[in-house]
Amino acid sequence: MPGGEYGELGGSLPAIASLNASYSTSLSLPSPYLFVPPAERKAISDVRRTFCLFVTFDLLFISLLWIIELNISSTIWDSLENEVVRYNYKSSFFDIFLLAAFRFLCLQVGYAAFRLKHWWVIAITTLVTSVFLVVKVIISDLLSKNAFGYVLPITSFVVAWLETWFLDFKVLTQEADDERAYLAAVNAACERAPMIYPRAVSDGQFYSPPESVAGSEEDLDEEGLGRRAVTTQEKEYVRQGREAMSVVEQILTQEENWKFEKNNDMGDSVYTLEIPFHGKTFILKAFMQCPAELVYQEVILQPEKMVQWNKTVSACQILQRVDDNTLVSYDVSAGAAGGVVSARYISTEYSRLHFVERKRDCYLSAGMATDHDTKPPSARYVRGENGPGGFVVLKSSSNPSVCTFIWILNTDLKGRLPRYLIHQSLAATMFEFMSHLRQRIADLRPSHRSHHHI
Repeated sequence: MPGGEYGELGGSLPAIASLNASYSTSLSLPSPYLFVPPAERKAISDVRRTFCLFVTFDLLFISLLWIIELNISSTIWDSLENEVVRYNYKSSFFDIFLLAAFRFLCLQVGYAAFRLKHWWVIAITTLVTSVFLVVKVIISDLLSKNAFGYVLPITSFVVAWLETWFLDFKVLTQEADDERAYLAAVNAACERAPMIYPRAVSDGQFYSPPESVAGSEEDLDEEGLGRRAVTTQEKEYVRQGREAMSVVEQILTQEENWKFEKNNDMGDSVYTLEIPFHGKTFILKAFMQCPAELVYQEVILQPEKMVQWNKTVSACQILQRVDDNTLVSYDVSAGAAGGVVSARYISTEYSRLHFVERKRDCYLSAGMATDHDTKPPSARYVRGENGPGGFVVLKSSSNPSVCTFIWILNTDLKGRLPRYLIHQSLAATMFEFMSHLRQRIADLRPSHRSHHHI
């Protein structure tokens, strides 16, 4: 590391293991925060199960409407004899019920029993339903009988097309995205350690650190300098931190799968990535015209001081320093996205674990939600939850006065606002954070204001 104004910060934390060692050790720990191997995946996805329930609702709802119609003019048995035994295409509603049963059988067999991933089955059922109903309405006299002459055909037609929309735009799309993310995670996990970051080295990117042998968890405990985890709870915090770090490293290996969302005038970009079992993760990537050590000091080493300059956080307190690399903090979020999600509508508290590692070419801080005895959930705030995420500061291999900053955010604010609205505001919140961070860097380097645009 080059010497200079910020060079001494590089030794502020011990490098307890290489990236390969921590990655291999983390993968050996069973946890819901690690990507589950193929044998443990769900037999049927949640969104597909919802679709199958909707198909069942289709049959039951049409059946209920038909039974009500049978009881209008006479007894149900007389009506059944007229519409079933003496079936007449122009006056009977029995065929609309059979049409619903046809859709139910075809769709349940195709998408529940055989778990097809193609739209051809529902295309057939929707085509048959549409053609049959249009012809029936044109040549029959149902419209002159009673209100059900309108209700049953229209309901059957609308529900059939809702099923088509739900399968095509929700089930197949979401399952395809989940499959791509899952396979990318599995491929990253199965690669040999030296190939964790296989791309060519360039400014703002990782390159493989020196290879080391992954040891046991006890070996890692002995490598640390200074304070070490002693109690069972402290060791649990360390284990959770390593798990979060493993997920962050896997996200970094999948940069080609990041989905671009938006950018700002400063060139900062926000991406998203669907993580199996964790949902949508937001990723901010920004270029900083300052040494990596300075960002490392302000964002990673001193989280409790972030409240002094970061207006998106109203409180931050260090609850416990577990060891040289692990701490637990308590944070309270302020109004987000410049007031789009304000504290008046949602004020969220977090009990958060931080796990810090210093590498040859980067600094990493990974974390996730945890519990701490000194800060149980309070009635004043909503207790939010953070999935695996953190901060990454990448050094430049050619220019030590610049760096790349990455923020990985997976959060559930647990407030009264709908999740989709909160997701829309998170990108603005991340841009707001970068604005405050750049201002903080400018305040710390007054002599460089005229030479650097931060």
